Amino acid sequence: MSAAAVKAAPGVPDAGRWKALVFIALAQLMVVLDSTIVNIALPSAQQDLGISDGNRQWVVTAYALAFGGLLLFGGRIADLWGRKRTFVVGLIGFALASALGGAATNEAMMFGARALQGAFGALLAPAALSLLAVTFTDAKERAKAFGIYGAIAGGGAAVGLILGGFLTEYLDWRWTFFVNIPFAAVAAAGAWFVVHEPEGSRNRSTLDIPGVILSTLGLVALVYGFTRAESEGWSDPTTIGMFVASAVLLLTFALVESRVRAPLLPLRVVADRTRGGIYLSLGLAIIGMFGLFLFLTYYLQIVKGYSPVKTGFAFLPMVAGMITGSTQIGTRLMTRVAPRFLMGPGFLVGAVGMLLLTQLEIDTSYAAVLLPGMLLLGLGMGTAFMPAMSMATQGVRPQDAGVASAMVNTSQQVGGAIGTALLNTIAASATASYLTDHIGGATSRSQQQLVQLQAQVDGYTSAIWFAVGILVAAGVIALTLVNAGRPGSGQVAGSGTGEGAEDELLVPVIAH
Repeated sequence: MSAAAVKAAPGVPDAGRWKALVFIALAQLMVVLDSTIVNIALPSAQQDLGISDGNRQWVVTAYALAFGGLLLFGGRIADLWGRKRTFVVGLIGFALASALGGAATNEAMMFGARALQGAFGALLAPAALSLLAVTFTDAKERAKAFGIYGAIAGGGAAVGLILGGFLTEYLDWRWTFFVNIPFAAVAAAGAWFVVHEPEGSRNRSTLDIPGVILSTLGLVALVYGFTRAESEGWSDPTTIGMFVASAVLLLTFALVESRVRAPLLPLRVVADRTRGGIYLSLGLAIIGMFGLFLFLTYYLQIVKGYSPVKTGFAFLPMVAGMITGSTQIGTRLMTRVAPRFLMGPGFLVGAVGMLLLTQLEIDTSYAAVLLPGMLLLGLGMGTAFMPAMSMATQGVRPQDAGVASAMVNTSQQVGGAIGTALLNTIAASATASYLTDHIGGATSRSQQQLVQLQAQVDGYTSAIWFAVGILVAAGVIALTLVNAGRPGSGQVAGSGTGEGAEDELLVPVIAH
């Protein structure tokens, strides 16, 4: 019998699960690496392809719309097709879309490639996370696996920032897309031969087509509404129309899901207090994080004059903090303390790091302000994210693991879109206000340039203050809503057998 034909028996851990983790984590590494690489390469790609400042955001937005809008559908496809098959298809499609982006000759080709990357990412991301959920069912092994997964994801941010800087500065921005191809090839080949799903973990129910249409359109409208608010303003009629349409579509989606026999998103997945609290607090935390990455990138390159490579290295302390928080704090304490006592304090430590970054000035010392701020932010986020990712898929039916994983990614993606639009709008408003108040006193060209730089920094710090408040809110929500107790050493999500398994058989061994 070939390796690909072997499947894990119900209730028996797969002997090759740790090898499988390598290829699942490699795929996650590629996705994270891609997002950070694109941020570093964006200024060069914009200039080379002649993309206007007004359209620049579509390099990010095209990806976000496709990824955020299709995540629930991707999660359900993973449950229906099988997570391994969905995972491999997602990897191959992501690689082909990356090749198209690297070969782009104009902005339309680039935007199309980014949308395709987002669509295949919507298949890949929930399949990867749900494979972990159904493969690692022992609480201690699960904590270790999610810690490693989180650390590699954090390491991907470091690799992306540094590799993106080197490729952009010494080769060409196009290589920041082409580099995904070998990652995807190795991960797909390894997954095909090593990854095995437990028997009886698929959800073969009829696909909920109305749910797919309503959720996709609702999420796309929501993400686009926030994106348009950034460029056109919150009072723009189309922006308001997008928010209204999103509310109507998503409320209709919830109503449909409560009535159909085989819903796209079973409401039991989000109705659980702990999972609901995790989705909400993760979304809020990402709102704060996403805007900050963009602000710091532009602060370091435009205000401080860092090269792309130097900018990548400047972010390393944040990534080191994430890896440390995930593997040395989150993993070690996950089976000893309740998740809320990791998530809540983790978000609050991140808020303290963010608070330090509100002190940015044109001549701010990297060692005195940026270094400790990024270390604390990374440490807090790594500590909080690790138990959040694990608990978000714990206690669900194996047949729901894909859609539960998709909800984790949806909260992050929607949070990222909201964060980019909301914080950029706040920053732009503060920058414009500062210029209005101070540009009149600048008599020489050098003074005007100085005022413009100071206005940008004032915009960044104003937005970061809002991010501090958002992270504090995420910490409070985690402490109050995430009420699951300390995971025991028994079986957790994914240990059920068969499609009709009852919820009671799949509840993790936890003390409430």
